[in-house]
Amino acid sequence: MQSFRTELENPLVEKDIIDLEKKIKAFHEGKIHDEKFRSLRLARGVYGQRQVGVQMVRIKLPFGKVTFKQILKIADVSDEYASSNLHLTTRQDIQIHYVSLDRTPQLWEQLEQDDITLREACGNTVRNVTASPTAGIDPAEPFDVSPYAQTFFEYFLRNPICQEMGRKIKFSFSSSEADTAFSFIHDLGFIPKVKQENGEEIRGFKVVLGGGLGAQPSLAHVVYEFLHEDLIIPFAESVLRVFDRNGERNNRNKARLKFLVNKIGLDEVMRLVAEEQIANKSKTFKINRNSLTQPQIPKAKIETLAIPKEKKLAYDLWTATNTFEQKQDNFYGVYIKVQTGDIPTGQARKLVAAIKDLVADEIRITINQGLLLKFVKPEALPNLFLALDKLNLATPGFDSVADVTTCPGTDTCNLGISNSMELSRVLESVIYNEYPDFIEDKEIKIKISGCMNSCGQHGLAHIGFHGSSMKVNGKVMPSVQVLLGGGIVGNGVGRVADKVLKVPSKRAPHVLRAILDDYKMKADFYQNFHTYYDELGKDYFYQLLKPIADQSDIKDDEFVDWGHEETFVTAIGVGECAGVVIDLVATLIYESEEKFGWANEAYDDKAWADAIYHTYNTMVSGAKALLLDKGVNQSTQTGVIKAFDEHFAAEFNIPSFNDLVLQINQNEPSSAFAEVYLAEANDFLTKVKAFRPNPELA
Repeated sequence: MQSFRTELENPLVEKDIIDLEKKIKAFHEGKIHDEKFRSLRLARGVYGQRQVGVQMVRIKLPFGKVTFKQILKIADVSDEYASSNLHLTTRQDIQIHYVSLDRTPQLWEQLEQDDITLREACGNTVRNVTASPTAGIDPAEPFDVSPYAQTFFEYFLRNPICQEMGRKIKFSFSSSEADTAFSFIHDLGFIPKVKQENGEEIRGFKVVLGGGLGAQPSLAHVVYEFLHEDLIIPFAESVLRVFDRNGERNNRNKARLKFLVNKIGLDEVMRLVAEEQIANKSKTFKINRNSLTQPQIPKAKIETLAIPKEKKLAYDLWTATNTFEQKQDNFYGVYIKVQTGDIPTGQARKLVAAIKDLVADEIRITINQGLLLKFVKPEALPNLFLALDKLNLATPGFDSVADVTTCPGTDTCNLGISNSMELSRVLESVIYNEYPDFIEDKEIKIKISGCMNSCGQHGLAHIGFHGSSMKVNGKVMPSVQVLLGGGIVGNGVGRVADKVLKVPSKRAPHVLRAILDDYKMKADFYQNFHTYYDELGKDYFYQLLKPIADQSDIKDDEFVDWGHEETFVTAIGVGECAGVVIDLVATLIYESEEKFGWANEAYDDKAWADAIYHTYNTMVSGAKALLLDKGVNQSTQTGVIKAFDEHFAAEFNIPSFNDLVLQINQNEPSSAFAEVYLAEANDFLTKVKAFRPNPELA
């Protein structure tokens, strides 16, 4: 691997990239175990693909904000290092695929030149902070949540408390009670609120905690109806500290915050959160409401183009479904529907060239894998439509029944069971060709995932599908699980879809037709789709769809998945979204030394809270190493601390390892405490290494 050195202005970023290069080299030389290296690269946005020898690189874009220049840079990088495609995700990221591992440091360096990061886009970290794409221009918003989402991104990036958790953490900020950022499926979700005190407007947030999708969906719990804006960062920090210490670390299927809530109860979680507040870096944190630069709005006058007669109906439908009036007078927001979230790099460049004089220099990636353009003048709408139409990007029906959300499925994902991408295209075709009256229906959402893990958000869909398989006549057949009745209720309340039945994948269009036909006949009797589903009941829909699932008339082509020519086989790899558990004694001791080095660096920089947390992790890693060496495996840091007292306290001549380590949440993060805590950790680490002298990495 050819070595390089960056020339970036940010020394932290430069250190990140050089460190990745060193870790890749050490991995190739066999000095870092494969599992440990996997966790290292995931935290740097590098994710293994289904295809052997190449990586998916996830680009972290807080709340989906991206400029023209950044889009062009990502397109250039995709051309040079990847497959000349940009994939928009439901987390408002951009992913590029088929990247060589050895080239990821150079790729990262090029992106950082335009303030684009990969850091903590994957792995057991705080993932991309999402927000309603309309934040800042939403007519219904109490205030713009964008600066709050940006501050969360900055505060927790590289923060020691969330670098190696049991699993990932997801935050969201909705712009209004419409809750278009889906707070109810997040570890922490925030909905803006205002109240009046002594004639002054006070900002705060409704806060929900412990939501999540995946194979076992859970709806978030309301923990605050109103939390002052200065307290949301400290509260989130305390939650992460509790999750880091008490969250499951061995069984990845039980390692999300929602499972900790289920295990010990919401009241106990909140009690532990309150205990952590003394150790927080900040007791209050005032967020700069003006931290974001406002996008440059086109000032040049334009001559409005006439819509050709043959395009008039298409233009009217497009304006009805893909545009809305902003809260700013005389401006429109315009949505671009992006099928399967994929934009070839050539099309991306043409898009920027076509719109740069018509819209503000700030694009938002939407949570349903589209794009939002901002500050479009009314007289520019015809020009914008015609420009987008030339690029095949003026498809109507954004966020309607015809706008199907999907994950990559078996195209690139290790966990994909069936082809969700092609199925989404097929279902959209059914809507456009057979149900044109539904193109304007923005109530019903269709979402597809390639497996049960809900990256395509099928668990919150009105009509959802996830990839599966079934045995028919002794052969394996691609199938989909049909789910119904999920969705947003509003103000932090949501619904998880019910599993109804499983059908062959090739019959998914028949399922869609049956539901839409039935709903069309009965819609006048019900307030909305949710009422329709609730009043008729799950068994009604099971009986409605049961004939479609009948296996007595299976055809040979149903053993072939969408978009394929060969007979279906299940080929599931090892998932990487949650990272892995490392149970290697020598590696853990090595990690302890590395973390102690970080603790000293933070202390020298007078970052007391960071130094203290690195020190805490030094001791926990060292303790876990010796416990594993003795055959004692604990699934939480709390378990490690208690077990170490039981097995090693006497040998280490310490009254209580628990009391030693948990000084962290009983002291303010001061220089005095950091100095004492570091000295105690140094003594402890010396004793740990004495048990395993000169450890060699596995």
